[in-house]
Amino acid sequence: MREPFAQVGGVSRRAVLAAGTTAGIAAGLGAALGAATPAAASGHVDGADVADAHARSADWFRNPARAVRPKFRWWWPDGLVNADEIAREVDQIADAGFGGAEIAAVHHSVKDKSLLDPAHHGWGSGPWRDGVAAALRRAARRGLTIDLTLGPSWPVAVPGLGPDDEAAAKELVHGRASLSGGETYRGPVPPPLRAPAAGVTRQRLLAVQAARVDPAYYTRKETGLDLSSVQDLTASVDADGALAWTAPAAGEWVLISCWTRGCGQQPESGPHSAPAAYVVDHLDPAGAAAVTDFWERRLLTPELRSLLKSAGGAFFEDSVELETDGLTWTASLPDAFARHTGRPLLPYLPAVLLSDGNQVFAFEAQLTRQIRHDFWETLSDLFNRHHVRALRDWAHTLGMSLRAQPYGLQTDAIASAAILDIPEGESLGFKNLDDYRCLAGGRDMAGHTVLSCEAGAYNGAAYSTTWDRFLRTLGGAYAAGVNQTVVHGFSYATAPGASWPGFAAFSPYNGGPGFGESWGPRQPTWGHIADVAAYLGRVHAVLQSGVARADVAVLRQTGYAATGIGASWFTATGVPLGWTHQFVSGPLLDLPGAGVSGGRLAPAGPAYKALFVEGDFFYSSTPTLATADARRLLRLAEAGLPIVLLGAFDQALTPGVPDDGETALLRDLLARLLALPGVVRVTDKAAVGDALGRLGVAPDVHHATASTLVNAHRATRDADFYYLCNGKHAETVKPPVAAIDHEVTLRHTRRGRGTATVPYQLDPWTGAITRLARYTQHDGEVTVRVALEPGQVMIVALGRPGLFGDQNGSRPHVLDTDAPEALFRGRRLTVRSTSADVCTTRLSSGRTVTTTLPPVPAPIVPQRWRLDVEDRYPGTSASRTELVHRTLTLDTLLPWSRIPELADSAGVGRYRTSVDLPSDWTASHGARLELGQVSDTARVTVNGTRAPAVDRLHPVVDVGPLLRRGRNLIEVEVATPLVNRLRVTQPAVFGALARQDHGLMGPVRLVPYAQAIVAG
Repeated sequence: MREPFAQVGGVSRRAVLAAGTTAGIAAGLGAALGAATPAAASGHVDGADVADAHARSADWFRNPARAVRPKFRWWWPDGLVNADEIAREVDQIADAGFGGAEIAAVHHSVKDKSLLDPAHHGWGSGPWRDGVAAALRRAARRGLTIDLTLGPSWPVAVPGLGPDDEAAAKELVHGRASLSGGETYRGPVPPPLRAPAAGVTRQRLLAVQAARVDPAYYTRKETGLDLSSVQDLTASVDADGALAWTAPAAGEWVLISCWTRGCGQQPESGPHSAPAAYVVDHLDPAGAAAVTDFWERRLLTPELRSLLKSAGGAFFEDSVELETDGLTWTASLPDAFARHTGRPLLPYLPAVLLSDGNQVFAFEAQLTRQIRHDFWETLSDLFNRHHVRALRDWAHTLGMSLRAQPYGLQTDAIASAAILDIPEGESLGFKNLDDYRCLAGGRDMAGHTVLSCEAGAYNGAAYSTTWDRFLRTLGGAYAAGVNQTVVHGFSYATAPGASWPGFAAFSPYNGGPGFGESWGPRQPTWGHIADVAAYLGRVHAVLQSGVARADVAVLRQTGYAATGIGASWFTATGVPLGWTHQFVSGPLLDLPGAGVSGGRLAPAGPAYKALFVEGDFFYSSTPTLATADARRLLRLAEAGLPIVLLGAFDQALTPGVPDDGETALLRDLLARLLALPGVVRVTDKAAVGDALGRLGVAPDVHHATASTLVNAHRATRDADFYYLCNGKHAETVKPPVAAIDHEVTLRHTRRGRGTATVPYQLDPWTGAITRLARYTQHDGEVTVRVALEPGQVMIVALGRPGLFGDQNGSRPHVLDTDAPEALFRGRRLTVRSTSADVCTTRLSSGRTVTTTLPPVPAPIVPQRWRLDVEDRYPGTSASRTELVHRTLTLDTLLPWSRIPELADSAGVGRYRTSVDLPSDWTASHGARLELGQVSDTARVTVNGTRAPAVDRLHPVVDVGPLLRRGRNLIEVEVATPLVNRLRVTQPAVFGALARQDHGLMGPVRLVPYAQAIVAG
């Protein structure tokens, strides 16, 4: 994860795209994918197994397996934990319907770290190991899995590693001295401009160079240099570290000294251990070896090894936030650069130097861009080879998988996602849905299943986060490829100095409300959390079924993630029309599954219908293409893959420094590519859609007009699953998303097209699967009506009659009706209306049926409510809560903040009322209960029987089967966040917040309907 006040992007916390260009891992990606993911740890639902489950019953959806249920990020105060409390918290997580937890040592809220006793209870200590063992034992008993971070907090670090050690993270820093033409420099080599971090005692001179200043290449922050003038003076430095050198007579000159040393970075909010931990070198084998050796020698007792086999899930690595005032470095970079490019690094080194995240020197602009591309591509290869792959392969030896957020450095995160067992993004740091689509492309091209998301962290929202906000955030992320959530988070019960309602990892944060929620029994909504967990589990079950499908692959020359940079036409125009896309980088096109069959790229995987190539967004949309990528594109196009290029690719340049004749070779390859009939080049992004149409490429989902509907498609042997969400591209998109109601056409792609196709609706809130009664079909497509509130979700499956145990077989369905609603009730086709109508219905059998509906009572608005409140107050300790009961009679529904007796209350309120239904109420009648505005979570009970789960984003519940003529008792149980109580119990932290509106605010209406059989 990323701290909320850090700069966020696809590079580092301090410098978003300050330097560098695309990074790739062209060498060795196929080999990197060679090690198979352990079956027990892969965390996915096998497509064939799911298809068989679909054919048997709908239970896989109604009661999703633990493996697909959401997890918690479980924050511990290092090893200051109790085994009994650990077991209790595992039970709480299991009883709430979650599938597991990730143990993470995070305690930003504890300022005095000595209270945590890092010498005896630090991360990796005996008490920490005992706590992990207790968690694994209980998890094995409850059917949960436990994930473990690779080190304390983040980035990955090892206790006892020194900042000067070979395995510690390193930086390259520079010094400088300016000289006029003919001036002589005598004295010590210019020292680094930046002082070393605490604890760093050694530094080594890598090089001393001189270069002539060239004003023509100056930028706002960079000093321009003439590359041809660069001189290496390293050999002139004497044994005492002194240098004597006279600048040539012409021009102004600069001496540049480059020094390597440890960067001295420690994991966030430490110390977490004694001795302290230091971050490892992420680019050298020694760094990964330091991590694995520590686990093997210090942590993995025989008991823990055995328990990991029973209940272990994945090792986890957070986003790669390496911090340095200079340039991230490793000793092997010069040699690796030479192997990768065939050129020495040192003459180019000034162009890649960084100081506090800013570039320092520049040569001619195009050359500088190409040098930086080559440097970061080299670094990317080292990161993926020596860190990601090494840790993944080690995890596999323990029967574990590796889950990681592979962004933060200027590396090819798309390729990293292909190496990882489970790539992960985050709702806090990702700017929009395209950030997820980058990781999804790597996952799907590599044939993996799960894309995880660190979900639900919001700045300053501790104890005020609502589940409807969480669900709106995740709704679009699921459409972009996410299919697992690690909820942020669940805090251990207590820690020294913690205040009520208990220890919270991130709150207080800098004196105010922190980010990330602390879910658990301390929260009033915990009593309803099983409804949310089941909803998320059902969404995951669908989105981990079979294989993901996407319409178009977008080639990203620079494989960064977490940048918010999208794809021309597709992001702004294509997605609102139903198109789906994912991002791929060049190395993915060499993977074993990256062949072309039937005009589809990776036909056994995402089965892209076309490849889209545009200029590199990270370099002013310059049309660049590596020669290796041009060959890949030519191979794919010759195999029949449609390709659309946007921009002047007939005059393309190489992204890196070209070899002699390489630019001409690139353009020759592209000329051959552009001559092929299945390749179209356009110069205006508005023409991309038409170009795809000329190539015969159409989306699997389409609708007549632009919409905020986003979608994801999964295909199994038996069905096409479509996840539809009325979502938004980014949290900050304006205007807000509005309700939608329009027709949507879905393509049926499964094998055996000779059989009939039936659409089913899968309700993720209730687990019900029902055949849709109203739809049309044409040429392998099914058109259905989609009406969704903002953030609301609809899941549709296209499959054979009788799938999921459906009893309606090939019965006729409705093509058109003037009734507001048509549905199957049991085996009977029924129309429904809220008024006494005469309805005309046209059936797929060719019949037209007229139906008369009986009289319907008018909507009922309850006038009086009894409200019983369990108000929460601090108890006798930080983790204890006292309940104070209050009873009120309400003639008007208001938020608690506007009811004097409840203005600062937080807890659970039970609203009770009664409604009378007429004596002519029959089985042909029913009603929906509209709750109106309600916050946060709610459950409904009618006449003592609980109604189906309430959709938090559209709180309307069909209570028809629970109603009877005469008096009916209705109860709405509402749970709120804790923030209003904390405003007054902890004013120093929460007092600056305004009271928030929670409770049942309505308007509440019981809306009767009548229904009649059309065909049975």
